[in-house]
Amino acid sequence: MNRLTTLGLTALLWPGTVTLAGEWSGYLSGELRAFPAEPNDPRQHGNNLSFSAQPEYYIEWDDGRQSITVVPFARWDQGDSERTHADIRELNWLKASDNWELRIGIGKVYWGVTESQHLVDIINQTDFVENLDGEDKLGQPMLQLALIRDWGTLDLFVLPGFRERTFPGIDGRPRFQPRIDTGLTQYESSREQRNIDYAARWSHYIGDWDFGLSYFHGTSRDPTFLPTLNADGEIVIAPLYEIINQFSLDLQATLGDWLWKLEAIHRSGQGASNYAAATGGFEYTFVGIFDSSYDLGLIGEILWDERGRDAPTLFDNDTMIGARFTLNDADSSELLLGFIIDNDDQSQLLYIEGSRRIGQRWKLSIEARAFANTPQDSLLYGMRDDDYLQLEIARYF
Repeated sequence: MNRLTTLGLTALLWPGTVTLAGEWSGYLSGELRAFPAEPNDPRQHGNNLSFSAQPEYYIEWDDGRQSITVVPFARWDQGDSERTHADIRELNWLKASDNWELRIGIGKVYWGVTESQHLVDIINQTDFVENLDGEDKLGQPMLQLALIRDWGTLDLFVLPGFRERTFPGIDGRPRFQPRIDTGLTQYESSREQRNIDYAARWSHYIGDWDFGLSYFHGTSRDPTFLPTLNADGEIVIAPLYEIINQFSLDLQATLGDWLWKLEAIHRSGQGASNYAAATGGFEYTFVGIFDSSYDLGLIGEILWDERGRDAPTLFDNDTMIGARFTLNDADSSELLLGFIIDNDDQSQLLYIEGSRRIGQRWKLSIEARAFANTPQDSLLYGMRDDDYLQLEIARYF
């Protein structure tokens, strides 16, 4: 974290900024996860309570052309010491002009359009102890220059410092089995976490079509998993982070009530051979169903990985179907139901995500995940008894 701290302090102490007053926002939350079944490993916890906080400080000056954003995050978890952690999600200085933007510090960058997974989203590392869906990301040290032109936006990145993916600990749940031992992490680069990565992305639109073309060179955010023995003689998984080159495409077409989506990558350097992977599908929205203000979106996607069963991913040949229900009310009530089935071994993942504001400051969220029909050679096999229901209440300020 020394490199993160240095970059962050550099941004905060930029000349002329320390005397200005900014704005605070953020949230405090409590989370309860209930597991109806006993764990496969007796070392894993049962029902579990945790608390998290994510304040945000924002300040701007120079007629809005310069700003600093600070977003720390921390969680305390009752049952898993690895899930008790803190991170700097963002801490950066932004300088904006009419046709360019420069950002220096720790930041978060999101690429992607599909619902079930985000193949092209490679800048930030996944904070996997937060959630299995991969939506939560660790802050990434970066220098980002965006060139904004009539022919599109070109983003250039220098990424000085790598973040390891977080994984549940011995007590954690849900988690893979054998468990992932981050103490045995390996790197292809001799510089390990000090390796400098590079990325570029061109994004534009033509009519109803939005698209992006990206390139990344550096340490893969997706580790290769190597079975091994630890010092106690336990079979565990050691993460290996290799140097990769990745070209990617993301595409979305908005055609009336239809959204057509595609993410595709070609990667070299990870494993014995190059490979391609893609996720694509649609979302169709029924607007104002039953003559009401409610919207219902139906989602269908195909997930494919050229490596097949050798891919260190849950999604090598899968189908996802889902439904998004939006009430369009003052409390922003919404519900998402998703179902993913492996077309080869028929293992299944069912998830439900819903949220609703309570008054002006509170938000109630519900999440449920269930794993079914998981064969022994499936990555989901270790989670076969880790179905859970999660309730979270957050207070915003």
